[in-house]
Amino acid sequence: MTHSYSHILFDLDGTLTDPKLGITSAIQYALSKFSIEIDNLDVLDPFIGPPLAGSFKEFYGFTDDQCSQAITYYREYFAKRGMYENVRYEGIKELLAALKELGANLFVATSKPTFFAEKIISHFEMSEYFDFIGGSNLDNTRVDKGEVIEHVMQTCGIASEDAIMIGDRKHDIIGAKRHGMDSIGVGYGYGSEEELRLAEPTYLAGTVEELGKLLAGLVKNN
Repeated sequence: MTHSYSHILFDLDGTLTDPKLGITSAIQYALSKFSIEIDNLDVLDPFIGPPLAGSFKEFYGFTDDQCSQAITYYREYFAKRGMYENVRYEGIKELLAALKELGANLFVATSKPTFFAEKIISHFEMSEYFDFIGGSNLDNTRVDKGEVIEHVMQTCGIASEDAIMIGDRKHDIIGAKRHGMDSIGVGYGYGSEEELRLAEPTYLAGTVEELGKLLAGLVKNN
């Protein structure tokens, strides 16, 4: 028998919106402050989704102090331009509306600072669909996806067996597993098919349309 869920947690970047231009341009700007010049924004795609500090360390060998400074530079650009260099995925707003009609409770769980996440959700006219938006702190704490999911669960009184996490990167799947929560890996974002399969989500959905059809059969009738 298929399990059903009342609470649905969504990642933001690569799941609800396509933030590529804004995020990669902000990373390009930050790296330029360290005399690292990047001409092709495509090479910065791996920064989309995971916590920024970990990516600066992994891809450029930054120290903790350099990561902190790089994030400050990143936010200089992102706050002015980057957060709006973003596109809501086609069909997402309709999907959220349909889920609310079914009685689902919807949440955002993102490693992006809550301050920015709330502005982005509002800008793309999705605020009315979400019961709570949970993200990281501006002091670079609570950036791990597992910590964000825990924050949403504790704040909203969500039981793991009654919830499912949706995201496009392995961090979403791993974070959900840490709390005994099922997950859906979406293939239209920035995680490769191999990355998602290795993370072993409970379900996979290749497109927004497939995600909608899947969730229609998973939402618990309240």
